[in-house]
Amino acid sequence: MACAAPAQAADGYRYWSFWQRGGDGGSWSYATQGPSSARPGDGDMIGFRFAVSEDSDDATRPRGMADFAAVCADTPATDGTKRVAVVIDFGTATDAPDRRTPPAPRTECARVGEDASAGEALAAVAKPLRYNSAALLCAVSGYPETGCGDKVSTSVDAHAAPKGDGGKAGDGGSGPSAGLIGGLAAVVLLGAAAVWQARRRRG
Repeated sequence: MACAAPAQAADGYRYWSFWQRGGDGGSWSYATQGPSSARPGDGDMIGFRFAVSEDSDDATRPRGMADFAAVCADTPATDGTKRVAVVIDFGTATDAPDRRTPPAPRTECARVGEDASAGEALAAVAKPLRYNSAALLCAVSGYPETGCGDKVSTSVDAHAAPKGDGGKAGDGGSGPSAGLIGGLAAVVLLGAAAVWQARRRRG
């Protein structure tokens, strides 16, 4: 008989991750600075994704492929300001503290001062924001209402699932895992052995 091993539990954190992308599209890069320190330029894109992640290598990217031209098409350039495309992804029901469907992802074009930070660009289009005493971004547009970087137990199997453009940093492909392939092979071998034993006894 084959027995399935239980999914291992791992500690993760439910939080807003911060991402950056060139205005011409391409893939998201996990920001190396916080929103209050990063200074995007005119024509840049910044993204915020609410999800459960174990660490920055596991963090889930914002979904959608809109580029700067599409997001800021109706916001003309003006002297003394810059335009930053802001992508806000509230995550999925699986990521939500109460498992309810969160607000739909949205894009906004922030027109801010030339020296504005990414946090200021976000505040220009997605108030109210909520931070904790350590300056960690806790809520965007009031979501979620409570909690901030809460520690949660999550399944390793759930983190192995590919998520397309909204996938995790460092995704290596969408094929089945080696563990799954090995388990299926073991089931096939055990079944073949049982058939051989039955035929031998009858013989």
